[in-house]
Amino acid sequence: MQITVSQEQGNVTVLQIAGQLDGQSYQDLIMKAQEEISGGAKNILLDMSELTYISSAGLVSLHTISMLLRGEKAPDPEQGWSALKSMDRSRDGGLQKNLKLLNPAPQVVSVLDMVGFSEFFEIFTDKQKALASF
Repeated sequence: MQITVSQEQGNVTVLQIAGQLDGQSYQDLIMKAQEEISGGAKNILLDMSELTYISSAGLVSLHTISMLLRGEKAPDPEQGWSALKSMDRSRDGGLQKNLKLLNPAPQVVSVLDMVGFSEFFEIFTDKQKALASF
């Protein structure tokens, strides 16, 4: 998986991911987001237009980044199942305000819908509308 970082409209960090977001790459995305958040990022737009696949580990990375943006401690990825279970508890917090998704492929949207993440994350097909939503 490749990650490209850019700044848009001064206050939105865009992380564009290409390839597969799975057990081999999800920690790379978490680490890159953590770097950006430590550097002052408050809003992240995750551009998924070149993402071809997302696994349950990829879902954990989305959840973890949303927690970090809210100032919460990330679940330990070594805990496996309990990290996934913590996603269920966080869904009660409603729609995420600081992490939004851009242009996921239909197969990725299908996974997001299947696990209920489409209710948890705003999904945009228009980059300008996504940026304006922060």
